[in-house]
Amino acid sequence: MTSTQILLDVRDVSKTFVMHLRGGARIPVLSRVSLTLNAAECLALVGPSGVGKSSLLRMIYGNYRCDSGSIRLREADSWVDLDRADPRVVHRLRKRTIGYVSQFLRVIPRVPALAVVAAAGREAGLSEDASTTRASALLERLNIPARLWGLPPATFSGGEQQRVNIARGLIGGHAVLLLDEPTASLDAANREVVVELVREARARGVAILGIFHDVDARSRIADRELDLSRFAAAA
Repeated sequence: MTSTQILLDVRDVSKTFVMHLRGGARIPVLSRVSLTLNAAECLALVGPSGVGKSSLLRMIYGNYRCDSGSIRLREADSWVDLDRADPRVVHRLRKRTIGYVSQFLRVIPRVPALAVVAAAGREAGLSEDASTTRASALLERLNIPARLWGLPPATFSGGEQQRVNIARGLIGGHAVLLLDEPTASLDAANREVVVELVREARARGVAILGIFHDVDARSRIADRELDLSRFAAAA
């Protein structure tokens, strides 16, 4: 895979939310967003709060449908339109091709942290031993003490949960990685670790689309920025 190969192509995507519990009120968010993302590149989404940055990530990941336009993801030598793909195809792509680190960790209660991270590795195709080894290495590097690995992340602090979330996102080696505020709620030392891990992923050829409100982290990770204010939908 070359660094100039386009892995993600978003074309003329628009989104309006319909509030069914409020009489069908319509809230326009984005209008005709277009972007491309290459291998070994990090593109940062910027703009004021509420402009639709997280919503765009969720559309790309398949959590939201877009009203119009297309979201195409390269899988090997072909393209898949994520907005029109069968849910089973989207599920497969999430395991092997496109990863997502959200702002909040959502996992099965009572499952230990090491098992949570290792499970993401197995889903991505790693063997059980390789998943456990890689999970241990990531948790150690992200400064999660080994004494906590056998405990469920629900017992952790917010910063510790976020680091478990980051380990889950990085373990699978996805070709495309979506990051929603990966350094939020982290102290300076752990923020530095996350920045280095993301930079290393980019150097390996991962295409990264992210939201980074931390200006220093964004300047060190991102190759370029896209201001979503340009695509704000008219009310």
